[in-house]
Amino acid sequence: MHPDWLRPDWTVDGVGGLMSTRAGGQSTPPFDRLNLGTGVGDDPAVVARNRAIFRAATEGAAPVFLKQVHGTRVVRLAHSHAASDATPEEADASVTTEPGLACTVLVADCLPVLFAAPGGRAVGAAHAGWRGLKAGVLEATLREVCAAGVCAPEEVAVWLGACIGPRRFEVGPDVLEAFGAAGDTAVAACFAPVRPGKWLADLPRLARGRLAAAGVSQVSGGDWCTVEDTSRFFSFRRDGVTGRMAAAVWITRSGG
Repeated sequence: MHPDWLRPDWTVDGVGGLMSTRAGGQSTPPFDRLNLGTGVGDDPAVVARNRAIFRAATEGAAPVFLKQVHGTRVVRLAHSHAASDATPEEADASVTTEPGLACTVLVADCLPVLFAAPGGRAVGAAHAGWRGLKAGVLEATLREVCAAGVCAPEEVAVWLGACIGPRRFEVGPDVLEAFGAAGDTAVAACFAPVRPGKWLADLPRLARGRLAAAGVSQVSGGDWCTVEDTSRFFSFRRDGVTGRMAAAVWITRSGG
């Protein structure tokens, strides 16, 4: 694992997790350096080498990438999903109880969220932009982790990775309306007026609120802004043509 990458600050036995940054790869501008996304304009052979670098950091677990569509579908991973000829599942979250697989999401401003059941009995990863967050992707992932890990929401540890931060995520009234800010003071507090008809949205705070309402009490992370830290993170909103980072979580041994 490159020293610049992020690692969850939880202490969950039998679980590993990380999030990449731009550091450690071989891509050239504007995808410099560790672009892990395909279909963004980078050389596929270089992306493959970058993904090999990322996989070397996941302690032998195979990262399973998804075809992300800003929805709420959660796929339960099996080893067949890691086959070299497997077609990526159209989903925005994955869960597994199988050691040797890494639930993985790609991001470049959206919020990556990692879940860990106690004892490493199950893990999950979700890709949460504002649309997926509003639609319930975190709640859907939590339900699947709890079912797979036979545990309650309050037993699940959750980590928020890097995303567009509350000083840079400008949104219109449609987003406030989607979250019901007019009728919920806690939700309204996640939006700061910045100019007529525009607000700054706090995506990690919105996520924390949704998780708390679902019964999660162990949440950490969410302190990095992809837009502001140009040298460290890719940002689609900042750059348009850019690479993708990945966040992954895996079981390091058979759960207890």
